[in-house]
Amino acid sequence: MNNVKELTNFLRNAGHESMMEIQEKSIFEFKKHDSVLLYSKTGSGKTLAFLLSMLSKIDAHKQGIQGVVIAPSRELAVQIHDVFRSLKTGHKATLCYGGHSMKEEENSLSETPVVLIGTPGRIADHIDRDNIHLEYASFVAIDEFDKCLELGFNDEMKFILSYMDNIKHTMLVSATRMEEIPSYINQENATTIDELSEDETINIKEYAVHYRGDLIHNLSNMVMSFNNEHSIVFCNFREVAEDVAFQLNDRGITCVSYHGGLEQDQRDRALIKFRNGSAPTLVCTDLGSRGLDIPEVNHIVHYQYPNSKEAFTHRKGRTARMAADGNSYLFIGESTQLPDYIELPENEFRVPKENELYLSPDWITLYLSGGKKDKINKIDIVGFLSKQGKLDKGELGLIIVQDRISFAAVKRDKYKDVLKHIKNEKIKGKKLKIELAM
Repeated sequence: MNNVKELTNFLRNAGHESMMEIQEKSIFEFKKHDSVLLYSKTGSGKTLAFLLSMLSKIDAHKQGIQGVVIAPSRELAVQIHDVFRSLKTGHKATLCYGGHSMKEEENSLSETPVVLIGTPGRIADHIDRDNIHLEYASFVAIDEFDKCLELGFNDEMKFILSYMDNIKHTMLVSATRMEEIPSYINQENATTIDELSEDETINIKEYAVHYRGDLIHNLSNMVMSFNNEHSIVFCNFREVAEDVAFQLNDRGITCVSYHGGLEQDQRDRALIKFRNGSAPTLVCTDLGSRGLDIPEVNHIVHYQYPNSKEAFTHRKGRTARMAADGNSYLFIGESTQLPDYIELPENEFRVPKENELYLSPDWITLYLSGGKKDKINKIDIVGFLSKQGKLDKGELGLIIVQDRISFAAVKRDKYKDVLKHIKNEKIKGKKLKIELAM
């Protein structure tokens, strides 16, 4: 087992000076209780809370998978895995999710990890194929547990837990307070850590946006007035999100759509462009309201009203994170009736006239046809684009390295020169395809 000093060292490896209160609470409660129910919204430090709690129980001298982390979406599982790797614990963690190469996961599982992180369906699939054995696993954490139930993963979670004969420690993380927990998860003697504020909108300024005429026209003028600050436009349906994104792009506003109807690769690229600022507006369904670690979202726009108070809360939870401020906007037409669970905001936002000074975002994204499996890392890409691409430090932005591909944000006014400079160059002796990310 790891003591507090070792856990603090892991945190420092990841660039954190000290534990947050939620993390200290989680570790402390696990000293006294076998099961913890943690109510916490995204951005509160809850991922490190359950990972550090798990690490406090791991015994490096024992064999087999000791900890299992279940997440409802591929994006959230990847984020958890990235956070775990940043701690540099020396423990192997394997990531499993649908849409990823089953063969690569099987190869990784051939050397048994200490920690397994994945989505319910893919973990259940590996159990079915006899690729993993969980008889030694004593710790299970289920992140966004309420979302797992909402998405219909009840059977898969029950199946996974039925193969964990030696569970000693359970942690359920939820962004919504739950009245009932399925009986197959033993929470009879659980303790609760409740980090949900009674006033979820404490740092959010809410606006009523009274409009006349074409809604998409008003939305366009509003988004232009944000001057490329990060904004999320929420729609209720995939088709609407696609149409809104198309119409915004058609008006010269750089944005991307994000919803469950997209292929995983398309969803990944949309989030990368949003995070790195090359597409500062994300048009999405409620799929984007939970489980995504997206910092510094300044504006939340409800193009269509959410279908419940909980959905409304989760949408707004994308902004005003980690003590930051944020803004939420409700479009209200001449005949609009607000749902019972939405109060008319006191503040009013007046949609400006068309912004002739609107400029494209400063950043643009390059695609590189190589990644971790090709022994290429961030440092290699930074060096390549700085030296061969002749980019200065401030002209190179966020770099994301995946298994077989990578993405790099570069200043928009420099990318054409960069592509010319690197045309016949190689990274670590490899000739990669490098072009604008579509």
